[in-house]
Amino acid sequence: ASRTQAVKLIEAGRITINGHPTQNPNLRINMDKDILALDRQALIARPKRYLALNKPRGLVTTASDEKGRQTVYQCLNEEDKQLSPVGRLDMAREGLLLFTNDPHWAQKILDPKSHIPKTYHVQVDRLLDAPEITQLSNGIEIEPDTTTRPAQISLLRSGDKTCWLEITLHEGLNRQIRRMIESIGAKVLRLVRISIGPIKLDDLTKGQTRPLTSQEIAQI
Repeated sequence: ASRTQAVKLIEAGRITINGHPTQNPNLRINMDKDILALDRQALIARPKRYLALNKPRGLVTTASDEKGRQTVYQCLNEEDKQLSPVGRLDMAREGLLLFTNDPHWAQKILDPKSHIPKTYHVQVDRLLDAPEITQLSNGIEIEPDTTTRPAQISLLRSGDKTCWLEITLHEGLNRQIRRMIESIGAKVLRLVRISIGPIKLDDLTKGQTRPLTSQEIAQI
């Protein structure tokens, strides 16, 4: 159940704790000792699961879309469809997207205070010179009173008209990279997230998933 659905179950009196009904959705219990039941049937927590997906372009990061667009859940098997995405990638963005049923672990990644680095490969619609890359690296004003934190940015390669950057952020402002690039008069053509903290995309095939290792989970 979603959080909203769970609250409705509790307020309807369908939940009991150690055999006693409760209608308080804010009640704290000990899952190692207390017996939680729905309609008198004991509930057992599902094992914690952690998954990495190489998200293709064109998919929406949601379980269902009111506009009928394809979602990232078409890449998951039936068991994995019970997991929730950790953050999101816009429809046009691609690369590493995590899923889990462990909300506390997910919150560590999403919490701005964690400063977990996220690295992207970004194609820009024109060539950038060294001063522009330095300007982006040092922090740049993306709107009045909003300046980005310093970031690690390096030039990966250049073509005749475009270039690719590797950008590592330690914060997660809304559409931050797009806004950073636009602030110097350029546009993002492609954006691929290649790592979140110790978790790397590596050679995971587009549209495919893999379970995280115990080391990756613990390092978060």
